[in-house]
Order: sequence, then structure tokens, then C-alpha cells
Amino acid sequence: MQKKWGLLTTLAIGAVLSGCGGEKADSAETEGLLSDGVLTVGVTAGPHEDIVNEVKKLAAEDGLEIKVVSFSDFVQPNTALAEGDLDVNSFQTGIFLDTVVEESGYDLAKIEPTITIPMGIYSEKYEDISDIQEGDTIGIPNSPTQEGRALQLFEEAGLITLPEGSGVEVTTSDIVENPLNLDFVTSEAAQLPSQLQDVGAAGINSNFVLDAGMNPEEYSLLMENVEDLVQVNYIVSRTEDKDDETLAQFVEYYKTDEIKQFIEDEFKGALVPAW
Repeated sequence: MQKKWGLLTTLAIGAVLSGCGGEKADSAETEGLLSDGVLTVGVTAGPHEDIVNEVKKLAAEDGLEIKVVSFSDFVQPNTALAEGDLDVNSFQTGIFLDTVVEESGYDLAKIEPTITIPMGIYSEKYEDISDIQEGDTIGIPNSPTQEGRALQLFEEAGLITLPEGSGVEVTTSDIVENPLNLDFVTSEAAQLPSQLQDVGAAGINSNFVLDAGMNPEEYSLLMENVEDLVQVNYIVSRTEDKDDETLAQFVEYYKTDEIKQFIEDEFKGALVPAW
């Protein structure tokens, strides 16, 4: 891997200035995302956490310390970033972030694409989509855009009809035709794998399926086509920090061949690098 000597040079200069004890040293130490010497990155538990931990190892070789903070939901990582408890996060699609920014007013920015994570339909009761029965309860995520994404997948399976031309903004109230009278119930995305025993089927992101110890390609009844996905995940920062040097270096570490190989080896197609 090519070394990021720019960071080390910056740290070395900071150390020299600090040793001189002048006011410039104090100023240098408080500027940018690395003001406390650590880059704090928020992730959701599972693949995002695993990948950033690998990035952390690479960065440590060059003297950049990364602290990884794991969350169990999709809400807290953006709130923590907006409030300054994180320097950056890596867990969400660009479409999801756009919705959050519109609803919350957070001043956050997409920095670089990372991975795509296909959603699939899973069931413990059935081995084929055609086996789903009238009146079955269907679990789908309760987060913005992910609910619509799951509904689109069930439409692709031929089980429901949505308004023509609709996107991921649709909700269960928008369903036009539901010939099997399926009962769609929303739930925390991370909880859906554990709820499979109580539903006929569920639309689940493959990262949560992996976290539950299942192979998405083996267990899914239907999987999104990765080549058609617009649901690309992003590294996200506060808008004021989008040009920060340390953030740029974090992105460089993330987009190395080493990390791409880790993703391909570890997740075997369930996650796909977006670069």
C-alpha cells in the first residue's frame, strides 16, 4: 500500500510546534478533524464496522489513530455526527441521507461512495416466493427509503403493485394492489432476522443477514440485482469538514486495494465495493 506521508509530515510539524510552546502550536492543535489526535468514525454494527476496523489497521501503520463507534440503529450515527460527537460516519445510502437531511435540517454532506448492500426477501417458512400464502405477515424495515426499497422488491416478486413510476419514497399506504392481503409490518431493520420465525417473509438488508450468521446468497428467496442498485453507501461528514485533509486521507485508506480485497474475501458478493 502506498504510504500517506502527508499525514505524518503534518503530525511531525505539529509536534515540533508544540515543543516550541508558542501560540501557533495551540492553534494548529485545535484545527480540523484531527484536533484531538483521533479521527472518530461512526458505523452500524456488522459489515460497516468490520470494514472500518480494517481501514483503522491500515491507517495505524502511518500514524493515524481512528476510533470506531458502533451503533445499532440508523438514527443515532447522523445525530451524533451533526452534534459533533463523531467526525465522520460510514453506514448509509445517499438516498437515505438526503431524506434525513430534508427532515432534520442536519448540515451533512456525502463525501465518497463505499459499498452497495443488496436487500433480499427471506423466509424460514418458505423455500420459494410462490409459496407465500394469503394473509401472511411480511416484515419490512421502518427507516426512511428502506421501507420503500423493500416494497419495491415485493413488487418485483409479483406480490403487490405500487404506483407507476414510484421510488423508494413509497410506504405501505401507497400499495395499489395486494391480492394476497399481505399484512406488511415495519420493524427496526436490525431486528428483522430474529423475527423471521414470526412472519411469512421479510425484506432484509444483507448486512443484517450476515450479522445473523446467514449467507444471503444461500438463504434469500429473491435478491436485488447489484448492477441495478442506486442504493450506494457513502462516507459522510459535516458539510463544514468536507474538504478536511484528514477526511481525505481516511477516504484514501478506505479505497485501497487492500480494503477492496477484504470486502470481496469476507463477504463473498453479499457486499460489493463501489469503486
